[in-house]
Amino acid sequence: MHAIRLHAFGPAENLSYEQTEDPAPGPGQVRIAVTAAGVHLVDTSLRRGNPGPFPEPPALPTVPGREVAGTVDALGEGTDPSWLGRRVVAHLGMNPGGYAELAVTDAAKLHPVPENLSEAEAIAMIGTGRTALGILGFTEVTNATVAVVPAAAGGIGTLLVQYVKNAGGTVIGLAGGPAKVALVEKNGADLAVDYTRPDWQDEVAQFLAERGIGGATIVFDSVGGDTGLAAVDLLAPGGKHLVFGWSGKGVHDGEPLTFTDAELAERAITSEVVLGPVMLAKAGGGPDAIRILETRSLALAAEGALRPAVQLYPLAEAARAHDDLENRRTIGKVVLVP
Repeated sequence: MHAIRLHAFGPAENLSYEQTEDPAPGPGQVRIAVTAAGVHLVDTSLRRGNPGPFPEPPALPTVPGREVAGTVDALGEGTDPSWLGRRVVAHLGMNPGGYAELAVTDAAKLHPVPENLSEAEAIAMIGTGRTALGILGFTEVTNATVAVVPAAAGGIGTLLVQYVKNAGGTVIGLAGGPAKVALVEKNGADLAVDYTRPDWQDEVAQFLAERGIGGATIVFDSVGGDTGLAAVDLLAPGGKHLVFGWSGKGVHDGEPLTFTDAELAERAITSEVVLGPVMLAKAGGGPDAIRILETRSLALAAEGALRPAVQLYPLAEAARAHDDLENRRTIGKVVLVP
């Protein structure tokens, strides 16, 4: 099979397209003929040797990637034979191997791909979708919600915009550049703003004033930095700041945007980092929390309630996909296609 391999930590060009041995499924496992493999921002950190949320970087050489979809083409000993030949999607968890034409995983991790979803869309929902729903578990979205969504053209941002609009709320979507702003507007945001423009806050303030809205009720902050701080400044008293990313530049560069108790009291808002164990605990905790979010995410997409945005790259161009993702040239979920 062909796969993307990493032999040394470093820049995106260290990802190489190679021929390697076909993997074989072990007991209780399946092998998937991959038609879509997800690329996550954490993959870029692991590629550089930064473990991110993991205890340590992967052992080298490695085949990156933890989200795959395709057709089951081989079964390990003791695996339910009904999986053979089915379209499936799976998050591989701690074990990489997704950037390949063939991938092996435990049958317990599999979800059938709904008939009306493509494999690429299923990839978006198995990881990005479950995260979006996990974030939403920290707030109640109603027709009174006024949400600011930085990175609204991204995979999670796209879904948050749709979710709030489905509930009848008001959405202010922030994105970098005219092309992304146009897509955020098309996705249903009430106001789509280019945050690279120096007057973007004035545009938002005018929008709120014209509608008699005193301020936002929630900021879904995936960027932090100067943009995240400016978004927090739009919160009305009683507003909520949910943090799940910190890729932005400026204040707290490379770290979550946080506030002291005194700063929160002065602003009369709350702020919380909602990733990892905190998110899983809110989703019910235990070993089934992740699967519950995955199942619900796929169901909402199958119903048409959520429509993921996907940007496709050939598997052989994984290095370009990484470079584009790191430099904010992508829209929606990045997916590799063998």
